Order: sequence, then C-alpha cells, then structure tokens
Amino acid sequence: MGIVPHKQHTPSNLKIAIISVSTTRGIAEDKSGAWIKQQIKKEGHETVVHHVVPDEIGAIQSMVQHVLEKVAPNAILMSGGTGISSKDVTIEAMSPMFHKTLTSFGVLFAQLSFDEIDSAAIMSRATAGIIGQTVVFCMPGSLNACKLACSDLIFPELGHIMKHILE
Repeated sequence: MGIVPHKQHTPSNLKIAIISVSTTRGIAEDKSGAWIKQQIKKEGHETVVHHVVPDEIGAIQSMVQHVLEKVAPNAILMSGGTGISSKDVTIEAMSPMFHKTLTSFGVLFAQLSFDEIDSAAIMSRATAGIIGQTVVFCMPGSLNACKLACSDLIFPELGHIMKHILE
C-alpha cells in the first residue's frame, strides 16, 4: 500500500495542548506558542490548553501529567528547554514519561535545521514520544524552530500518527 492511501481516513479535529517551557517568559511573551496556536486553528484542530511552565523537571512533569489526566489531548506540542545548557531540562523531564519514542523526529528535525542554521543544528535535542494515546513533540523554543518542526514534520503527519495510536 502506498503512503497516500495509507494516510486516508485519518482523524481530524484533534485536541492539541501547547506547553511552553521557559523561566523568563510568560504567556504574553510566548511568540512560539502563539504561532503554534494559530497553526492549530488553521489546520482545523482545537487548542485545549496553552500554558507556560518553568524549566524544571518536576514542574514540567507535573504540568504534562495534569494535562494528560484533566484534558486528555491527542497531542502535546512543547517548545523550549531542549538546548544543551544546564537549565534546559525538557528532554530529561519527558523521556522517562514516554512509552514509545519517535526516534526519527529528532533526526529529521536536525537534518532540516542543518539546511537553515548549518552546523549549529548539532545542538538540537528535539524529540518526540507517545504517552498512552497522546503524542508529545518537544522542540526548541525559537519561533523559527517551531515553524520548521510544525510545518514540515508535525502537522503533515499528525493525523497519520493518531490513526496508528488509536488502532
């Protein structure tokens, strides 16, 4: 079966949560989260949560667990905290929570980033995984990185991913 027939009959109107990780920005300064929210609407989906959480492992895990239990979104799009500084802990917070990891997401994101930012792409730790019936994408917090991840990887495959998760 080719990819086009395989992608037919995928879920639409998905419930998506946005969690931005930052110790310096609030919701009003969250340009990446605001852009993601606009794209969710443009794609025909619904934003069910938009929060900013401090870049602390416990705070990130608590927020994600709260969103999973209270809102049960199909997807969580996380921006920020994926860098290599000691304060960037999104990956350390999320990796233990994943039941399955989408290992190609980080590789493909780095490849696309390389085309835009050259060798600095080596510092990307973008990752994705599945918790129960929710897919979680962790991407850098910059607006350009969020645009790249969402436009080229996440939104083109989100319905297809959900089809497989819900099988």
